[in-house]
Amino acid sequence: MAHTIKEKKKLIARVRRLQGQIDAIEKALEDEKECSDILHHIAGCRGALNGLMSEVVEGHIRSHILKTGTSSKDKQAQAQAAEDLIELIKSYLK
Repeated sequence: MAHTIKEKKKLIARVRRLQGQIDAIEKALEDEKECSDILHHIAGCRGALNGLMSEVVEGHIRSHILKTGTSSKDKQAQAQAAEDLIELIKSYLK
């Protein structure tokens, strides 16, 4: 969990923004806003949550999947595999 501790302030700031977005959804529902407004809030919240997930997954891969102490050639292969996986996950979460 070292990567989440290292990035704690940044991750908590993202979570707090998400809380604000969820509050906006609740307020829009309470105020009986138009469906399109509510859907817009939900889409923004989903994007923010996916961004948080992407950041935590990337940190996990870099901190826990990439092994230290391997040969230079193996490190390059691991690094490339990790980058490919990170990009795949980021594109999936968009």
